[in-house]
Amino acid sequence: MLKERDFFKNPFSKDEIKTVLEGNPAFEMFNFKSPNFGKLGLDRNKLSDEDLLDLMLGEPRLVKRPVIVINGKTHFGASAKYLEEQLKI
Repeated sequence: MLKERDFFKNPFSKDEIKTVLEGNPAFEMFNFKSPNFGKLGLDRNKLSDEDLLDLMLGEPRLVKRPVIVINGKTHFGASAKYLEEQLKI
């Protein structure tokens, strides 16, 4: 079943982000390459998981896109080629 969500119009909650992360660190979902992150002038090495979660909640462009769930596994920022390989049956 395909579900699409525009998280600029319908942002994630903190609980949703934690669920999608499946216990993994927040940096896996965080887009450090975003120009919006660069504008903040923050040192990525000094940011905790909670800091990253709060930043993503405040600015959806800091979420690594796309966020895709395939067979129960979440993929962040995967290339089209990688996703195509994952979808092969």
